[in-house]
Amino acid sequence: MFSVKQTKPTFKCYLPPVQTDVKKTIEPPIKKLEPKLIQGEIVVNEVNFVRKCISAESSQDDLWGKLICTNFKVSFIPQDAPSKQKSQLSHLLLGEHDIPLTCLEQVVTANDTKGKKKVLGSNQKLKFNPTELILYCKDLRIIRFCFDEAGPESAKKVCLAIAHYSHPADLQLLFGFEYQGRRYHASKEEHVNGSTPRGGLRTTIFDRPSDWDREIKRTGASEWRVCSINESYVISLSLPEYIVVPVSLADQDLKQYSIFFTDQRIPLWCWNHPNGSALVRMASINDPLQQRKIYQKVFTAITKSHPQRSEVVRCDLDKSLPNIQDIQSAFVKVRQICVIDPFEESEERWLSSIENSRWLEYVRAFLKHSADIVYYLDGKNASVILQEEEDRDLNCVVSSLVQLMLDPHYRSLIGFQSLVQKEWVMAGHRFLDRCNHLKKNEKEESPLFLLFLDCVWQMMNQYPAAFEFTEAYLTVLSDSMWIPLFSTFLFNSSQQRAQHLMDFAKIKAIPQGEEQTVYFPPVWDWSQQFSTKDQTLFNNPMYVGKGAACVQNGEVKTFRRTKKNYSSTLRGMHGSLRNGLKIGEDSLTRRGSLASELKPEFSPVKDESPSERFFRDWFSRAADQQGLLIPLLLPSHMALWKLYFLRWVPEACIPKGGPITAYHKLSQLVDEIEILQSQLRQYKGPSGTMPLPNPSRPLSGQRRMYFKATSPTPTDFLTSSFPFTPTGNLCRRSFQGTPISKFLNGAKIWLSTETLANDSL
Repeated sequence: MFSVKQTKPTFKCYLPPVQTDVKKTIEPPIKKLEPKLIQGEIVVNEVNFVRKCISAESSQDDLWGKLICTNFKVSFIPQDAPSKQKSQLSHLLLGEHDIPLTCLEQVVTANDTKGKKKVLGSNQKLKFNPTELILYCKDLRIIRFCFDEAGPESAKKVCLAIAHYSHPADLQLLFGFEYQGRRYHASKEEHVNGSTPRGGLRTTIFDRPSDWDREIKRTGASEWRVCSINESYVISLSLPEYIVVPVSLADQDLKQYSIFFTDQRIPLWCWNHPNGSALVRMASINDPLQQRKIYQKVFTAITKSHPQRSEVVRCDLDKSLPNIQDIQSAFVKVRQICVIDPFEESEERWLSSIENSRWLEYVRAFLKHSADIVYYLDGKNASVILQEEEDRDLNCVVSSLVQLMLDPHYRSLIGFQSLVQKEWVMAGHRFLDRCNHLKKNEKEESPLFLLFLDCVWQMMNQYPAAFEFTEAYLTVLSDSMWIPLFSTFLFNSSQQRAQHLMDFAKIKAIPQGEEQTVYFPPVWDWSQQFSTKDQTLFNNPMYVGKGAACVQNGEVKTFRRTKKNYSSTLRGMHGSLRNGLKIGEDSLTRRGSLASELKPEFSPVKDESPSERFFRDWFSRAADQQGLLIPLLLPSHMALWKLYFLRWVPEACIPKGGPITAYHKLSQLVDEIEILQSQLRQYKGPSGTMPLPNPSRPLSGQRRMYFKATSPTPTDFLTSSFPFTPTGNLCRRSFQGTPISKFLNGAKIWLSTETLANDSL
């Protein structure tokens, strides 16, 4: 028999009952933290009492809440309600503390007590309880969570879930397939093919013959035709189904020649100059014995397409530009300097490190090479063939930049999106491999598209009135690569896209014949991600475009570009202020021509080469914002794209400073001008009998500017990082007293998996 020991009264037993009841009534209700899920999204794992680190120096501003892993994102839900003051873009599909799983570069766990750390991959075991989780993101964020009060097993499970779901085994497992299937059936009538919510303008997708026909007519390429020999991808799996070829080349000849090109990629027309010269891209010819014969056939056909039968110039980009591994290496270095390493006190040392990364050197190299090709097309009236082994990487960058310099259409928002669609998406850039969405092969990863966007930003920085879109737009476009909900950046080719979407349509019971851009839309429909108000941040208030209004001698006039040769519009324009700068003989020496950079002194006019004369002539006249644009190309002209590389860095964030301050004032001014123009249009009666409309009334049509003149916006939240914020998006830390910069030094990626392979065992 067991004796029952009498229980002694506890301290709680002596409390008066009324006091206990009072305590219960004054306790605040526990807030239920629930994630905001989109269609098809499910919670995989979660852990409560997690601390999100805001600052490395102090935990005073850290946020407490719940960390959740879904099949789409990592989400943190703060316990306390966020402040109502809006200081950044509000994404319709992602919350302020959300990270898409495809945006994760590395998932790192650590236990300071045991001195353990590990980079987690898919289906890996974790033999210690993590006290910390650090997420290194492809958009350069570093997010840090601590599990001080969280359950150790729950913390471990959520870390493993994040690592597993961020490494999908197959393309079809990316969340976009589940989401778009649900979204299509939920609302069949909401989407318009490739449209934007801006006045019904459409982005050309180039997936049908009519799209190419319109481009041929727009550029006046009368000696070129749409060819359909690659329908159903019977010739090449990496080319689009419809391509443009010289009229003089028969389909049968193209089929015969195709077997000698890498991946059967026959020459692909890109663009035509008004003078008749053409820009063409193609892959290498595999058979050395056939090279001369095929070159002759291709060159002859392109020559016949030119009104003056001008020469054809072939540029081998593999021999003259850095390869994809060089570009990746430079990006890793510049990312290390900008984001991982703390800012150096000495600015000189920091700038030297940026220079030594070679990123800006490569940006300059691509711009310089593109400008050289512009000379052949515009200055020599010669057609140009861009050749690269596979025609899917360097050619994409250079062909796009050449067209951007020559054709003002591509400097409008819709035109730029059409350019990306034509020269990147349909031309077969390997977005799946280069972005490494499936995290299978780091050797194939390379930020070619980001390099292109940086080159575009360099031109925007030098000619701010020539582009309809803003650097915020370029940054958002780069971020969209890591959101797997749109078809634009998910695939290696249009054939891969078509095949996967056909299989996807069958699985999701989507009617046969439905447009792929309807049930799995491209990124160009920005209403999927942002409100109409936020999309106005894409609009450049300084843009001088076709149809842009200007005031001349007190009269409102509309600018229209003439049909003259792009460069000929510059003839006869004089003035002491050229390209916005005072130009003298010395300044021409400094930035006159590309070739002169290689010489210690500027050549006298009598010794000038034709290319030197072309560039000197162009830079000696005022730049036509709707004509040919050539960037300044000395190393000192290359700048770091701060909004992209430094937007998350607290030390680089300038309150009430940076380009946004000028953008804010200009937007308000343009908005006020547009209000006045609207009032003038509505004014009737020569005798002034009709009153002007009330300024407080809404204008007909959408207001284009983010900052309105009629409702001044408080500027307290404006920083150099706007419309982004570094708060909580970059939290560096030290491991056991060692600076993280040293810990990560020399790693090919954020952390060296090889170095840490045996940790935590």
